[in-house]
Amino acid sequence: QVQLVESGGGLVQAGGSLRLSCAASGRTFSKNTMGWFRQAPGKERESVAAISWSGASTNYADSVKGRFTISRDNAKNTVYLQMNSLKSEDTAVYYCAAPIRRWGATHDIDYWGQGTQVTVSS
Repeated sequence: QVQLVESGGGLVQAGGSLRLSCAASGRTFSKNTMGWFRQAPGKERESVAAISWSGASTNYADSVKGRFTISRDNAKNTVYLQMNSLKSEDTAVYYCAAPIRRWGATHDIDYWGQGTQVTVSS
């Protein structure tokens, strides 16, 4: 059974930092692009960041560029999202996903994590 398990969410003040982790089990994603999405109440799920299988290529939503950093450790089958300078508008449930075939697309993703809540207080 393939699972993506996120951790690291929580409550933080504006300007603070959090680091999300997503540990995959049941299969390896070392040859796949992985990434993070988020969904705020009343809004559609949106792409946040993605990273190629080697880590050489990354992609970010304009709203998080310069503040968030995605990375991965293929030996641990884990992807990370370092979030700095957090803003109240970053409040959402964050989901890990794999494999990501096209930036922004959600319909063709095979596996999703259960989500982790990030709340940024202003």
